[in-house]
Amino acid sequence: MQPTPAEVARTLAAGRIAASAYVANRPGPYRTRHVSDPLGRVLLLVSVVDDLALALRPVPGTDDTALVLDVRDLPPAAGAPPLGRAWISGWATALDGAEARQAALDYAEVDPTGDLLDVGSRFVLYRFEPAEVRLERESETIHIDPAEYGAAEPDPLHHLERELLADLADHHQSEITDFVLRQLGEPAGPHREGPPPRVVRLDRYGFVVLLGTPGSRYRARLAFPRPVHDHADLVQLLHPVLWPARHARPERGRLNQGGPTVP
Repeated sequence: MQPTPAEVARTLAAGRIAASAYVANRPGPYRTRHVSDPLGRVLLLVSVVDDLALALRPVPGTDDTALVLDVRDLPPAAGAPPLGRAWISGWATALDGAEARQAALDYAEVDPTGDLLDVGSRFVLYRFEPAEVRLERESETIHIDPAEYGAAEPDPLHHLERELLADLADHHQSEITDFVLRQLGEPAGPHREGPPPRVVRLDRYGFVVLLGTPGSRYRARLAFPRPVHDHADLVQLLHPVLWPARHARPERGRLNQGGPTVP
């Protein structure tokens, strides 16, 4: 198992990665502060003195402005494959009153910035519902149905991914090496050529490992037996891998109570 294109796009647009906005009939691009609410709608937090605030002013006779949000993944480690680049199009509308207050609460769930206290004075919240969603990965462009995008969930580990990878490398490298080589049926021990396997990506469905020797590197994906719900669930699932002495010796291809396996 691995994330669907809709899940990847929702993860990228969740608000953990810096994005740019292109506004219709404006020069751009504009740097944005944004999150996605529980329905997948994009919330923009814009200073009233920012150039983006001027660009988002609707033309007379309308109350919204067409824009495209551009979010590009930043791989968390050397050799990690990028998730891709999401393009989300819609019409942004400035919020006020009860809508602005609810949007501020939704925004704070992802990014509890103190600037939300100044919404209505120094800052304005804009919201737009995606009308078109595209995901660029390598040489392909995937068009995602907006309803499918809205129903998808962002990955619960994405904002912790860099920290989790560093922890695995710093504190559990030998356990990860033994486990990965056992799963892939590769030889272990001091005579093995090349550097140890390195976990370079991690999501709710599994992780990606970089293996091989210089000049002959390849990646393998190991899947969890089920999607994880959060950080605590991940720790429980990986417990037999990271602390093998506390568990019975696993059979090849599986782990006691289900650790990662090669799909």
